[in-house]
Amino acid sequence: MNELGAMLTDTVTRLLGAEVTKETLQAAEAGTWPAALWHALETNGLTRPLVPEADGGAGGTWGDAHVLLRAAGRHAAPVPLAETIVAGALLTRAGLPVPEGPLTVAPVRPGEELHLARRGGAWSLAGTATRVPWGNAAAHAAVVAQREGIPHLALVATGGVERVPGRNLALEPRDTLVLDRAQVVAAAPLADGGAVWRLGALVRAAQMAGALESLLEQSVRYANERVQFGRPVGRFQAVQQQLAVLAEHAAAAGIAAEVACRAAEHGDAAFEIAAAKVRAGDAVRAGTGIAHQVHGAIGFTYEHTLHFSTRRL
Repeated sequence: MNELGAMLTDTVTRLLGAEVTKETLQAAEAGTWPAALWHALETNGLTRPLVPEADGGAGGTWGDAHVLLRAAGRHAAPVPLAETIVAGALLTRAGLPVPEGPLTVAPVRPGEELHLARRGGAWSLAGTATRVPWGNAAAHAAVVAQREGIPHLALVATGGVERVPGRNLALEPRDTLVLDRAQVVAAAPLADGGAVWRLGALVRAAQMAGALESLLEQSVRYANERVQFGRPVGRFQAVQQQLAVLAEHAAAAGIAAEVACRAAEHGDAAFEIAAAKVRAGDAVRAGTGIAHQVHGAIGFTYEHTLHFSTRRL
């Protein structure tokens, strides 16, 4: 890990540990934007790791971004940090400005094609993007659209966009954006129209790896605290074996995500990203079941913190 990576690890771990509390998560799920958390992330320069220093970013690598993404997943941070990192990377690649504030990307679902046109010296968009992560919270969106068969990236101010609220299983915003009247701030050709899909898979794999680490940590702690038949359940061999399986899956997903982020620095990382996303998915199928089995009935209650990770996974 380089010097920037070490500094990011210390900063983001300390910040998220202090700011992402159970109360913060519950308030976010009730619809309250965690303004203090986002302000702290921005103030500490953690939202623009891939933006060049000359443009107000950290000038870091995908390895540095991996540190932030994994920590965000581990703490279930209820903000669009991953989306902002992807948007910043795409806008930088296209030579477009990267605005301050929370960002998102669109479209995110297969088959949804948006169209960009130039009329009277101004850009215009046509189309609807559904299930956009944090579409209601983001002040700007990096939108991939087609113009005369050529993929373009448009920086869109979402203030005047018609938005239909939606939520996912973790009660995070997944909103529909009607972009026909969107204000296009700037646009440019995008050399790789599929980049948004790969980078989206990459950041989700890193977040999932972090969330799996949280499952393991919570499960080990609970197994050592919960006493049954006169001793902690963590001393029973069957429970120890299950925790070992969970640890194996968390480690494998973590390594795969880290390798994919490193590969993203050196050109086409499609294979590594796909492998990381598939491996994380396999880990989730096994890991969430083990975590809930170890916790027993308490793990299914809203009062316990386990579900903040498992619902996101």
